[in-house]
This record gives sequence, C-alpha cells and structure tokens, in this order.
Amino acid sequence: MSRREPRLQIGSPSHTAFEYILLIVGSLIMAASFNSFLNPNQIATGGVSGISTILQEVTSVNPAYTQWALNIPILLLALWLLGKKFGIKAIVGSVIFPFCVLVTSHLGVPTHNPLLAAVYGGIGVGLGLGIVFKGRGSTGGLGLAAQMLHKYSGLSLGFSVAIFDGLVIISSALVFTPENALYGMIGLFVTTKTIDIVQLGFNYAKVAFIISDHTDAIRKAILYDLDRGLTELSGSGGFTGESRTVMMVVVKQNEVSRLKTLVQSVDPQAFVILSETNEVLGEGFKRHA
Repeated sequence: MSRREPRLQIGSPSHTAFEYILLIVGSLIMAASFNSFLNPNQIATGGVSGISTILQEVTSVNPAYTQWALNIPILLLALWLLGKKFGIKAIVGSVIFPFCVLVTSHLGVPTHNPLLAAVYGGIGVGLGLGIVFKGRGSTGGLGLAAQMLHKYSGLSLGFSVAIFDGLVIISSALVFTPENALYGMIGLFVTTKTIDIVQLGFNYAKVAFIISDHTDAIRKAILYDLDRGLTELSGSGGFTGESRTVMMVVVKQNEVSRLKTLVQSVDPQAFVILSETNEVLGEGFKRHA
C-alpha cells in the first residue's frame, strides 16, 4: 500500500501561505481576547501586551501604539544579536499583532468579573498563540527578548520567559493592585495550558514497554488481537546481564485495558511500563500535517 502524502508539502508556496494565514488568524484571536477580556479589566498576563495594559493606565496611550513602539526596537535588537534564524514570520508577527489590537479595540466587554476575564482571556490568548505556533510563527515582543537573555546569560529559555513575564506581573501589582497581579498569574497559567492543548490536542495515547519470557505469544496477541503494531528493542538485564527483548507499543486511551488484559492472559508475570504521550503521528494515529 502506498504511503499517503501530507496534505501540504512543507516548504511549498501553499504551505507557506497557510502558515501566514494561521499567523493572521491567531493574531486576531489574541487581539480580540486582549481587548474584550484582559485590557478592560486591567489584567496583565505578561509580554508586551501586558506592558501596554500597564502603560495605558499611566499614559492613556492606545495599547497598539505601545506594542509597536516596544516590538520594533526589540525586533531590531534581535536581528542584530540573534541573526535571522527566527525567520521573517517574527518580523511580520511583530507588526501584525499590534495592528490586530488596533482594529479590534472597539469590541465589547462581555464581563467585568476579573476572574472570568482572566480565565477566558487566557483561553483566547492561548488559543491564538497556539495557532500562531502551529504556523511556526511568532508575535515577537518579549519572546525575542527572552531568547536574547537565554543566549547571553546561559539561563534556560523557559526561565528567561518567566523572568520577563514575572516582571510584567509584578509591575501590574504596583500600578493596579496586588489582586490584579494574581488574576494576571491565573490568566498566564490558563494561556500556557491552552497553548499545550492547541499544540498537542486531546488525543493522548499511552506508550507501553513490555518485558516477558513469552515474547512471541504477546507479539501475536498485540498484532492480531489488538491490531496494533509494535517495535522490539534489544535490552539486557541489569542484574543478570542476560539479553532481553523489550516490546514497545503505542495504544489509544480506550485500548489500554484491552492491552493489559491480553498481556496478563499470556503472561501474568510480565513486566509492563505504561507512560503517557501527548501526540503520536503516523499510521493508526494522527496524520502528519
């Protein structure tokens, strides 16, 4: 049977155009969430958008103009220090996102409850940012600043991002109230979790590693009864030094019980390790993009 080709070939003009569409759509969703939930409730969840919320309170300047004013010098500095490795999409995103903030600035405000605003604003920003990441894009801002700090300080990228977001949230406590900062932390947490969901989806699977003296029988049960493929890895006992075969099989959540029953029916003494995996690409699971 011939292998199915991906729907869009990576690097093709149509794939590149699709990535830019994702960048624009994601930026619009982020901007709408920012203007509908976060900014009107004075919730700064980090990043340049959080800084723009704080500065609007201090200077009354439209957040879009603040974001452009901050994004452009950060972008130029990143071009100088990091080179062009982060791609043209970061340049486009640094301009597009503030523009989307500007054109959605007159959207209505569904709620003035800060908790609801933090949760739903976080979901919207995470959804938009996840879509941008799906298109291998970036909205620039403090993400680039974190990359520069990571490169020249030796700090991990995650910790570098946390430093900048933390400074923004602390600043919001000083300009607004400590309670606003706490809501900002909730919004940031919801955003990161939503990004994970967009990137990885809900299709969690399990990876099983099986060690048994009845390898052949378990292999046949998995291949023909469970109808799953498997990979056999070569291993050796840490105590005995004897060669052992380790079977690795990936199953969907609803197949876990069936797998355990099959293995137990063949060899009740089998050693089985089950661990969760967030995304599986390939035949029988999610198709490659």
